Amino acid sequence: MKKIVLAYSGGLDTSIIIPWLKENYGYEVIAMAADLGQGEELEPLHEKALQSGASKLYIEDVKREFVTDYIYPTLKAGAIYEGKYLLGTSMARPLIAKKLVEIAAKEGAEAVAHGATGKGNDQVRFELTVKALNPGLKIVAPWREWDIRSRDDAIDYAEARGIPVPVTKSRPYSMDRNIWHLSHEGGSLEDPGLEPPEDVLLLTVAPEKAPDKPTYVEIEFHRGVPKKVNGRESAPEVLVEELNVLGGANGIGVVDMVENRLVGMKSRGVYETPGGAILWLAHRELELLTLDRVTLHFKELAAARYAELVYDGVWFSPLREALDAFVDATQRTVTGTVRMKLYKGNCTPAGTTSPYSLYNEDMATFGADEVYTQSDAEGFINLFGLPLKVRALMEKKAGLR
Repeated sequence: MKKIVLAYSGGLDTSIIIPWLKENYGYEVIAMAADLGQGEELEPLHEKALQSGASKLYIEDVKREFVTDYIYPTLKAGAIYEGKYLLGTSMARPLIAKKLVEIAAKEGAEAVAHGATGKGNDQVRFELTVKALNPGLKIVAPWREWDIRSRDDAIDYAEARGIPVPVTKSRPYSMDRNIWHLSHEGGSLEDPGLEPPEDVLLLTVAPEKAPDKPTYVEIEFHRGVPKKVNGRESAPEVLVEELNVLGGANGIGVVDMVENRLVGMKSRGVYETPGGAILWLAHRELELLTLDRVTLHFKELAAARYAELVYDGVWFSPLREALDAFVDATQRTVTGTVRMKLYKGNCTPAGTTSPYSLYNEDMATFGADEVYTQSDAEGFINLFGLPLKVRALMEKKAGLR
């Protein structure tokens, strides 16, 4: 019997894909779940995968690899999609697909499969990674083939085969969780005119229910990488989880957005990224202190392109690798400590220090100083504004004004 390796989460889609692959392709189905920090979601997977018809299940612990090789490079780049989305799902898919390819090689499988729909971005992210790492593997995407057309259909399919799934028709949200975020789509969220229901948030308290006193947290960075929280150094995945707890308790990092999917449609989602939001904002504050104006502004342009690459699933590309080299060069002086104030959904700076600070109090002061000659500004303004002056003179001579 030929083998196929399925990216398995234990959710609705991947649970019904196991019997569907056996019924329609005759494959031996090997399930692979990536431990990205989902927590208790992984506990029942062995029994569920086998009960659904898989011959075996691999659970790959990739939490540290996810943080160090995917999250931190994206954080250093300052990448954020459409000004709001911190790319939690987007970063995870290439790593999951990479593990799929590795297990397929180990098992001698001829194909891999995923549960992404034909309307979404994840199908692109999974399949571009497979093509980049092993173009000889066959890819099966059931959502593009089967007769199931809705989540209600999928629930009925599961119930008919006695497969337990963590979704009901009364709570039909599609969720994706890892150490960086928790995303919610579907159900009532498909109407962007409605406020998200109170039961959507699972990692983060609603800001109005957060404590009435602010919480302060200090994050120490070395070359753009977070190393310590409140003076304590810990493993990367532990550091992120600690900030998730602090951020979640203070209502930090909730994003409700309508985004532009790669496949051409708009979709509405709610994202919870409590620790990630703290890290992104803190890293940004440190860069404002340590990067010169020209480098900072060019890096903002690169960050937008980096975010698009990650969102579009082109992680394993020469351009992303080249941008990483540029980003790493900019991060040589992004070392220091940032103090952030967490209060009812707001995360604001409360002091930043760095041995590489470009802030010069003697230069910037409104008091008397001996290092800046204010009259020098007149010549600068005359030269900087010369093109405007020349154009205005031309327009006056030509009768245009």
